[in-house]
Amino acid sequence: MGVPTAGRLGPYRLLSRLGAGGFGEVHLALDPEGRTVAVKVLHPHVAADEVALARLAREVDTMRRVRGPHVAEVLDAELTGARPYIVTRYVQGRSLAALVATGDPLRGEELTRLVRGLAEALAAIHAAGIVHRDLKPANVILADGEPHVIDFGIAYALDSASVTASGAVLGTPGYLAPEVLEGRDAGPPADVFSFAATVAYAATGRPPYGTGPAPAVAYRVVHHGPDLTDAPAWLAPLLEQCMSTDPAVRPPAAELCERVGAAVPPPGPVAAPVRRPAVDRGEEPPTEHMRPDRRAPGPAETYARHRERVHRRWVVATGVVAGLTAAAVRDYLPELSVLVLAAYGTGVLIDAGFALAARARGRITFDVAGGLGAAGLYALLVAVFSPFTLLLAAGTVLVVLMMILLAG
Repeated sequence: MGVPTAGRLGPYRLLSRLGAGGFGEVHLALDPEGRTVAVKVLHPHVAADEVALARLAREVDTMRRVRGPHVAEVLDAELTGARPYIVTRYVQGRSLAALVATGDPLRGEELTRLVRGLAEALAAIHAAGIVHRDLKPANVILADGEPHVIDFGIAYALDSASVTASGAVLGTPGYLAPEVLEGRDAGPPADVFSFAATVAYAATGRPPYGTGPAPAVAYRVVHHGPDLTDAPAWLAPLLEQCMSTDPAVRPPAAELCERVGAAVPPPGPVAAPVRRPAVDRGEEPPTEHMRPDRRAPGPAETYARHRERVHRRWVVATGVVAGLTAAAVRDYLPELSVLVLAAYGTGVLIDAGFALAARARGRITFDVAGGLGAAGLYALLVAVFSPFTLLLAAGTVLVVLMMILLAG
């Protein structure tokens, strides 16, 4: 029942193996229309459990109706063949676990976007009547700074005696709620606990209940409070409430959205709503200690920032190349030297004209500074370096630029 790294599975063409978890292997694949998807092929011991598969088949119909910008929705499933599988939207990014493990904790806008995105995802999942049961940093994929929750509902649906005996549903104790570890009924409040533990990991850079053998971590979850040292002041009180050992104390996912300024999905598995400020809904805005560091930018704002970064890099890079080239050919081809500076200056002036029409004062200032900087660089290079040295430098820059273009 092994799955090759390349081949076909039903109508899907498998391209490469992305990884493996407690329930199966995940493969990057193409659907019949040529779109990339993620195909999770269940492990043999899971596929052999008819009771678990029947329960999963019942849950899949509900899981397919969950929609939202922060969930990797279920697209298809085949649970009756020799190799049962589930197909989800493919999110190209890195898991939160890998990102924090190899870098620094999330701060500022990055953390705010994570908190709001996870709250929205959890609310959308719960609105459909589904319990994730296995929310943790490894099941959160970050793409362009936005979180996407994967594998929702699978752990809950496959919670049968034979599957659990294999250890597949044990999960990671530091992110499982106390009631799950104690074998009690686990509903939406268990996901709220996992949400807080996941956010605490992202905000502090370490598991909230420490590391060590699984039984030791599980004991701390049940009998001790989390370590929220270094968590932001606006976030720590909410995390502490969400990680209470009493499920009744934890706020529901819809309330989480309200408290962090995220969108609240309407009842039922429908598309994600448009976010509106609390004051527009006739409500009190978040209190100061609960207000995130900054508002998460929307798609239009993110695109505008990206264009601004590209513009500034263009002005600086072309200014350096123009100044260096003009200085290098000054003694050999003085007309070309003047032409290069004039061409750069004309380009900057045209761009500044567009900025003036758009009333973008910052862009005009940067264009003027770029033009003056290129002229200043030209004068400095001519005064300090010999023509031969400048010619070698210009040639080196040209070769590097050609290599970059070819690599691209």
